Amino acid sequence: MTIEATATDLQAFTESWLEWYRAQEARLADPHGFLAITGLHWLDERPQRFPDAPGAWHTGPEGVVVTLDEGEELVVDGTPVRGEHRFGVLPERGGVNAVWGEAVIEVAKRGGHDIVRPRHPDAELRTAFTGTPAYAPDPRWVVRGRYLPFDEPRPTTVGAAVEGLEHVYDAPGRIEFELEGRELSLTAFPGYAEGTLSVLFTDATSGVTTYAANRSLTVGPPAADGTVTLDFNRAANLPCAYTDLATCPLPPAENRLPVAIEAGLKIPRERGGA
Repeated sequence: MTIEATATDLQAFTESWLEWYRAQEARLADPHGFLAITGLHWLDERPQRFPDAPGAWHTGPEGVVVTLDEGEELVVDGTPVRGEHRFGVLPERGGVNAVWGEAVIEVAKRGGHDIVRPRHPDAELRTAFTGTPAYAPDPRWVVRGRYLPFDEPRPTTVGAAVEGLEHVYDAPGRIEFELEGRELSLTAFPGYAEGTLSVLFTDATSGVTTYAANRSLTVGPPAADGTVTLDFNRAANLPCAYTDLATCPLPPAENRLPVAIEAGLKIPRERGGA
């Protein structure tokens, strides 16, 4: 069911959307945001050096280790470190940000692999960023749905923007809703904030006016009766829409919607968007 809005509501609706949009853009263009990434380095047991990070890096059963040269220093959790530093075993989708001068060296685990991903404020992708094209907000794309929890979370394996990489999420349930006269559903993953849900999807605009691989939508906590609101005006791009140095998950097959959702963020200019 689409939520109707009166003319007097439209200005507040648009202003709320603009606030969301500006926050999305600010996070993306942060001095150490995803546009600042200069390399995606995969670690193994062999010590490796990278042009955009100090030291020699390797990983193994006891986790990530860096060996810094004389005169090199990282700041980890506010503490300067020199020589050998052990980051330990990192949790999946977790990581540590080590400061190196003006840069941040992200040390993380993605798809079971340890990575080093430096972020430099002067990266060309960031300094040249001029914003993301988007559809004008429209209340017709705000839809009521119903959240149906599974008996227990279902481990769900999805692909990634990096070929050969996989992500596994515990899907707590699915969301059913009606749009454009069709009964649809989406598998939901846990959101970042407590109680929220996150949906990865594609639709008939994907690869035409919106990024081909995925978009994401945050859904607020379900009401007591399972009611949720899906505001597709806030369909966001993941970092892989802007850079090949991201490991973003792809939607599960059942989240490929057969309707054109002309709402939310469009193909970035960095990918040829208008």
